[in-house]
Amino acid sequence: MKTHWMNIFIIVGLSAILNGCAGSVRYPTYYTLQIPPIVDPPQKAGGASVAIREFRSAPYLREGPIVYRSSPEQIGFYEYHRWAVDPREIVRNTIAERLRADRRFAEVKSYDGHSDSDYVLSGRLEKLEEVDYEKGVRVEVALSAQMIEVRTGKTIWVNFASDSGRVDQRTVPAVVAEMNHTMDRAIQKLLSSLSIPTAATAN
Repeated sequence: MKTHWMNIFIIVGLSAILNGCAGSVRYPTYYTLQIPPIVDPPQKAGGASVAIREFRSAPYLREGPIVYRSSPEQIGFYEYHRWAVDPREIVRNTIAERLRADRRFAEVKSYDGHSDSDYVLSGRLEKLEEVDYEKGVRVEVALSAQMIEVRTGKTIWVNFASDSGRVDQRTVPAVVAEMNHTMDRAIQKLLSSLSIPTAATAN
């Protein structure tokens, strides 16, 4: 009988410990960039086609955790606040949507390793981070891109764009919301100088 009660006490004790551990488990919160589409695009499409490569970036920008800087030299990561989708994918998809919407090209698609498009656009996500080492909190975004003409292999366009925005509330959701606005502005700046040579569109 003594052994029986001892076993009951052990089971109850283990259950209490396990329940306590389960109650303290913390799960990550996931975020994604939500960049608004262009409204009322032009009606006439260009005659050329473009394929967009996957954007490159430093490894720490694509590994999941949202990035912050507490000093120019120190990079930190939010352990429980992570990207649900690789930000590079959002950037590439948004640029493709913008180019389709403003109808600068007859066809816009993702690059699949084949060169059947007139142009190939490639780029890099240079920066996407919260900055805390100056007064207040702000967001910084930077992008670079270039486009080559497939037929000649010539680079016909190169651009770099950056933008920043202040964050009013010191919360990660507020930071991500400002990242949406800042990325939107940076993409607009990046694409603002993009034009297609007239000779190529006539071919």
